Amino acid sequence: MLLADAGAALAGMAAAAAQPAVILAPRTAPPAKVAQLLIYGAQVFLVDGSYDEAFDLTVEAAQALGWYCRNTGYNPFTAEGKKTAAFEICEQLTGAVGARHAVPLQEWTAPDVVFVSVGDGNIISGLHKGFRDLLDLGWIPHLPRLVGVQAEGSAAVYQAFASGSSEIQPVRAETLADSISVDLPRDGLRALRAASETGGFFLTVSDAATLEAMRELGVVEGIFAEPAAAAAYAGLVETVRQARIDPGQRLVVMLTGSGLKDVRAARQAAGEAVIIEPRLEALRAALARGEEA
Repeated sequence: MLLADAGAALAGMAAAAAQPAVILAPRTAPPAKVAQLLIYGAQVFLVDGSYDEAFDLTVEAAQALGWYCRNTGYNPFTAEGKKTAAFEICEQLTGAVGARHAVPLQEWTAPDVVFVSVGDGNIISGLHKGFRDLLDLGWIPHLPRLVGVQAEGSAAVYQAFASGSSEIQPVRAETLADSISVDLPRDGLRALRAASETGGFFLTVSDAATLEAMRELGVVEGIFAEPAAAAAYAGLVETVRQARIDPGQRLVVMLTGSGLKDVRAARQAAGEAVIIEPRLEALRAALARGEEA
């Protein structure tokens, strides 16, 4: 039992294994995410409260009812799973995947900087562990700098980093980026270490910048990202604006979720389609108005 995004993965796996799954999510979870949970046959309960209140209830229920709790930032296996993203990044950058002649492991390469959006902090801490494992094995020459990007309205880890503190103080999260809207990041300390121990940093982006990033990713790259994923790209844009990275560095931006998860936010980013009558004249008039705009 756990919350919406990771819950979808668990619900799908539970369905394939013919095992029951109980998912708790905040009532504000985007309808598309809830639909995905239901289609897998999970029992879904929407908690009339915040993400953090739903999180606490899952832990309490698991302990009281003897359930397995897979919550991100609570279950230690989650970092082991998420660290494999670091392996895939290095494989793909090296060209080892699908190469006619495999590149020796000792000659793998790694990116210079990785941008990742941060909510609970489990992804960035998992990446840190994965890159560290590869470095300790001698397979990559250096640790990438990890840059954590948080929404301005959900920035508990950023505030700790900016103040030089090792304590994560809860905030009242308010952001349209549902997947990173967290009052108290449950893996916040390891997320903080992931940036500080790699020479990286944390920064925040506004919801407006996130929506603009969604638009740009779609129009320029043909990528449909949900707000939490687009926030990582908005962080790259802001970092370039601040001249905090060197030209020529190899950068990776983690896009962690499809825009189909949150169509409402996508409409905020892209606007609405134009309705016309089924006549050529109506189409021409609409095209003219678009050109004038």
